[in-house]
Amino acid sequence: MTEGKIIKALSGFYYVLSDGKMVQCRGRGVFRKNKITPLVGDNVIFQAENDREGYIMEVKPRKNELVRPPIANIDQAILIFSSTEPEFSPLLLDRFLVNVESNEIQPIICITKADLLAENERTEVNSYLEYYRSIGYEVVLLSAKTEEGINELYPLLKSKTSVFAGQSGVGKSSLINALNPELQLKTDEISSHLGRGKHTTRHVELMEVREGLVADTPGFSSLDFTNIEAEDLAYAFPEISEKSEECKFRGCLHVNEPKCAVKTAVEKNEISRERYDHYLLFLQEIKERKPRY
Repeated sequence: MTEGKIIKALSGFYYVLSDGKMVQCRGRGVFRKNKITPLVGDNVIFQAENDREGYIMEVKPRKNELVRPPIANIDQAILIFSSTEPEFSPLLLDRFLVNVESNEIQPIICITKADLLAENERTEVNSYLEYYRSIGYEVVLLSAKTEEGINELYPLLKSKTSVFAGQSGVGKSSLINALNPELQLKTDEISSHLGRGKHTTRHVELMEVREGLVADTPGFSSLDFTNIEAEDLAYAFPEISEKSEECKFRGCLHVNEPKCAVKTAVEKNEISRERYDHYLLFLQEIKERKPRY
């Protein structure tokens, strides 16, 4: 038996890369019985019937996994958001950041379509990006069309398994094409009626880009917090997590508690009021979700 990595899953088949060769595999029935679903990014043990076909016998332990998109063993998430068309959404970006942070995956923020920004719009977007940089995030403003900022992304991809994720229509496939023109991924224009992009990516697949592996993922526009508990939410906001160490009460949720260092920092503009409002919104969503049984 041989070890390899699943780089594509499609129609019940798993395409495993091993020693430079691609083997099309099916999962053994034991996976269904044990409720284990192989994911793109999984390191697996497989048994090859010939050079092209085989069966996955074992899924190796994962260091992390995402549900949407379904992928495992990710080093970093490149969160792709447009500066315009569709309009930049700090709220949606924070949803993605919380989801990625809670899975202990390193996020990198990429804002696309810089070439479409008017000067005043660029100033507004840059003000947001400077705040994210100030709390420790890697941020790149770029354009796949003019290749502005593309060179900044190259070294971040080397020797890493990265997932490209973000809102529909923000230019994920266009960006990957700019990074590796040989891929020629399909792209579509923004729907003028819906104000969002058409879903051009139908499955998750790892591709070789700039000496690393990159996953282009199906677009999606909403995230819930199914696997995050209320007391853990603050850890997904680096600036809130850091300041919470100064709160008087252990387990402070930074809402109504007295002598809360986070609320004081918000009042002093040390923590973004908008980010704090997003924290409160997400906290309420977590509290209101139906209990799991």
